[in-house]
Amino acid sequence: MTNPHLSITPLTGAFGAEVDGDLCAVTNGAEIMELLEEHLVLVFRNQHLSHAAQSKIAHLMGEPTPAHPVVPGHPDYPEMLILEAAAGGKNARWHTDVTFVPTPPAASVLVGEIIPPYGGDTCWSDTRTAYERLHPAIQAAIVDLEAVHRIAPLAYWGEPFDTALSRDDADALFEDAKAVPPVIHPVVRIHPSTGRPSIFVNPGFTSHLVGCSRIESEHLLKLLYEHMAQPELTLRHRWQPGDVVMWDNRATTHYAVDDYANQPRRMRRITLRGTVPFGPTGIESRIADDPLVAVR
Repeated sequence: MTNPHLSITPLTGAFGAEVDGDLCAVTNGAEIMELLEEHLVLVFRNQHLSHAAQSKIAHLMGEPTPAHPVVPGHPDYPEMLILEAAAGGKNARWHTDVTFVPTPPAASVLVGEIIPPYGGDTCWSDTRTAYERLHPAIQAAIVDLEAVHRIAPLAYWGEPFDTALSRDDADALFEDAKAVPPVIHPVVRIHPSTGRPSIFVNPGFTSHLVGCSRIESEHLLKLLYEHMAQPELTLRHRWQPGDVVMWDNRATTHYAVDDYANQPRRMRRITLRGTVPFGPTGIESRIADDPLVAVR
């Protein structure tokens, strides 16, 4: 770490770090990305970033994507997705952002704009360490497997299903989602920068395993999901005003805990463009154009 403005404190024994310093003083975005790829989740306190400052930092780190494939971004910052709890912006289910496209985002930069007085934490799961702690026989069983990922426009609100979206909003999301074809990703993904493997399935968007029976697919995915969600492989962040959290979207899943009743909560997210995922045997992600494979 060469930046004199920042210091690092680990958050768990597996992953995550709190970074002390002024993000606005950072001029080397590549260094932040290197830290992110090492720790997977970075927490910055007391930043109070404006929209412009958040956008500037994201651009320093990489190329921002559009806010979302089917949800419009901020009118002045099209790369910025506003997650307003009162307007359907809840994420109460484990997921990895936008894995339903051939090149899912590499990373996300999230600003806590309005924090509820209680609840509203976000949890992250370390899918890199999760893969490393699988029994070698389970690693071998999934190393060549692929999974179908589909956009599920109403997947985020968790259980029991509770969304502030109107019927018209839901219908519009459903129609827009029809234009996004399902994709196939390797179940084990090799990180393009570090070369380390991780589990690359998530309950939010993964529908089934390719070539497996329904029983095999459902039970193998359930095993992986439960394994990844063990407390020893997760980090829970209690938001404070001014917080900024970044995560490596290639080796984590996350869950926004919906335990703040009707209190206001608003976040601003920018995602950075990623590359085509590939597995240990060279399998690359692709659009699922065969309906016998894509539909389950």
